[in-house]
Amino acid sequence: MKSGIHPDYHPVVFRDAATGTQFLTRSTSTSTQTVEWHDGQHYPLIIVDITSASHPLWTGTARVVDTEGRVGRFRRKYAAKGASGRGSSGRGGVR
Repeated sequence: MKSGIHPDYHPVVFRDAATGTQFLTRSTSTSTQTVEWHDGQHYPLIIVDITSASHPLWTGTARVVDTEGRVGRFRRKYAAKGASGRGSSGRGGVR
């Protein structure tokens, strides 16, 4: 690696703004705020809006919007068109 061209990569604490969950990782991000970690060291603190601790997909609180399903909607929508699946031309859908 060339020296002097890469940003400083250092330990940083990220805190979830919604849940208060914190985790220590490494990043190039910087902050003027610091926090004392469990090991007694002070690390830069970066507050983020969403992490895996508060995201609905990872917490299991995601809502299921599509309850009927694609196949059910397709069958209901085209049920009145006829069982043969052919259009009005009678040539098997080829026009």
